[in-house]
Formats: sequence, structure tokens, C-alpha cells
Amino acid sequence: MKKQLALAATALALSGCLATTPTNQPDPTTVRLQQLEERLAAVERIVRNQSLVELARQVSVLERSVAELQGATEELDYNATETAERQRDLYADLDERIQALTEQLKNGGASLPAPNDVQAPLLVAPGATPEQVYQQAFSLLQERQFEQAANGFMQFLAAFPDNDLAGNAQYWLGESYYVTQQYTRALAAFEMVTEKYRTSSKLPDSLLKMGFCNYELENYGEARRLLERVRDSFGDTTMARLAIQRLERMDSEGV
Repeated sequence: MKKQLALAATALALSGCLATTPTNQPDPTTVRLQQLEERLAAVERIVRNQSLVELARQVSVLERSVAELQGATEELDYNATETAERQRDLYADLDERIQALTEQLKNGGASLPAPNDVQAPLLVAPGATPEQVYQQAFSLLQERQFEQAANGFMQFLAAFPDNDLAGNAQYWLGESYYVTQQYTRALAAFEMVTEKYRTSSKLPDSLLKMGFCNYELENYGEARRLLERVRDSFGDTTMARLAIQRLERMDSEGV
């Protein structure tokens, strides 16, 4: 009997040992999953960082492109402004020279050649381009050969009436008459610019000189109307400033 009780006790002890599981050891499966999650998170961080680097690189490239475009735009704006200023200066210089010569002629300080004394050159030579004909006539104007210049511009207009330079040629024809005090002919030439070449860049100039011609012809009401139109329509330009000067002169003269 004692022997049987001892065997039973031993069996119970062994079964208790086998049924006990250590509670302080981590589950291998859980550990493995955690390791995989950590590695996945690390890979995701690397991918995100690489994407940010690529985005940063693209932004840098775009910023450089924008800077280059801005620089090119500023250079174009500067060149356009400088060209416009040179054109205004050239116009003002030529206009001042014409005005000075006009005053000199009024005061008897110079004389004009008689029409028969000057042989008008044939500018429209075979094969000559419109630009060549125009430039030759304009050179004559700059050299103060006004009658020859007028003939040259008339030849240009007869040969190339629809050329892009026709409006300019018509205007300088009027200047050739204006400087030689042929105000009626000058007025007609300037009016032709406003009627036939309304899109010409010389439209403001022509309106101004129409005002000047009417002033010289003592048509003061029409002169004032035209000069005020130039003053009000063309803002801060050489033509507007010249119109204002002539209006002030008319005010001082009481006309």
C-alpha cells in the first residue's frame, strides 16, 4: 500500500512539471513579427527620404530655371527701354535741328536753293530695295538737302505706297516742306499720314506738326485743337511735351 502511494505521488509531481510553461520568455513568433515590422519601417523611411531628396533636387532645378528666365526678361526689358530712349533722343535731336534751321531761315540767316538749281536724283534705280530708296532720301534730309530729300520721299511713295516705311516717308516728306517754310504743302503731307497711314508710328508726330503748320498759317483755333489733342492723347512723350511748349507760347502771345 505504501509503495502504491509513493508511485502516485511521483506521477503527480511529474505531471505538474510537464504542465508548467515559463512565463518570462518572449514568444518567438511575436519577436519575429516585431523584427519584420521594424525592418519594414526602416525601408519605408529610406524610400521617403529618397523621394524628398528627389523632390528637393527638382525644386532646385526649377528655381534655377526661374532665375534664368527672370534674368533674361529683365535684360529684354532693359534693351527695349534703352532702344526706345535712343529713338526718342534721335527724334528730339533731329527735330531741334529742323526747328533751329527754320528759325535761321526766318531771320534771313540762310537761303534755299531755287528749284531749278537742284537736279533731283533718280532714287528708284533698277533693283533698288524699298529700304535702300528710303535710306537714301532720309540721308539727304539729314544732310539738309531738303528739296532733294522731298523728291526722294515722293519717289519712294510713288514706287512703294504700301510698304511698311510708307507712313514714315510721308511724314518726312512733310518735314522737308515744313523746314523750308512751305507750310501749306507740309500740312497736306502730314494730313495724309493721319488719313492713309493711321497705324503708322508717325501719327503723333504728324498731328503735332499739323498743329505747328496751322500756327504758322495763323489758324490758331485749329492749331490749339490739334496741340491739345496731342497733349491729352500721348502722355509723357516728346510730342506731348513739344505740344505743351507751343501751347504755352500761344498763351503768352495771346493767340
